[in-house]
Amino acid sequence: MSRSLALIAVVLWLGSAPSAAQLFSWDPLKDVESALPQGVPNEGKIIQARVQVREMAQDALATLYETAPTAHRAVERAAGYAVFSTFGIKLFFAGGTTGKGLVVNKRTSRQTFMKMVQVQGGLGFGVNQNRLIFVFTNEQALRNFVDQGWEFGGQANLSAMAGGQGTMFSGAAAVSPGVYLYQLTETGLSATITVSGTRYFKDPDVN
Repeated sequence: MSRSLALIAVVLWLGSAPSAAQLFSWDPLKDVESALPQGVPNEGKIIQARVQVREMAQDALATLYETAPTAHRAVERAAGYAVFSTFGIKLFFAGGTTGKGLVVNKRTSRQTFMKMVQVQGGLGFGVNQNRLIFVFTNEQALRNFVDQGWEFGGQANLSAMAGGQGTMFSGAAAVSPGVYLYQLTETGLSATITVSGTRYFKDPDVN
């Protein structure tokens, strides 16, 4: 019974995530949810939501380059990259995270808007907001992410030390062949990235 109540509380918290996200002024995505009305969004709201996601991505990349200068070279040489802003709630044994972002194909300059969801188990309590930057070193890895989506199953934590200190991917976690992931928190790069129960997929309301 208590676990059911906790799960209900999480759903209610996630439903109000945009207002809670206003506590974090560094995230331009705080108004994205309110920009999209229920049902079929009109063209003006779609354009506004796209602009906000792009602003978030630019801000996240600028912060990443300042925090980990070698990441700039990694993104420049990549086939493409993806940037997400996430907001999560954890109450006792139940928790979840939602997020929005975009994928950029550097060869074609095509942008694909995406969403992410994550269900978190285990005991805990709190609110977290992160920015995730994926770097795809080859076209196949990029296409798989966009066309098929991405889902992390039972994996728990990834160590963000790919390539060793001082190398091009220093501070990133090796997710799979040709894919690296940086996680930015309010205090900088995270040394451990939690990916279990996470799914990434195209956003039908914004594309």
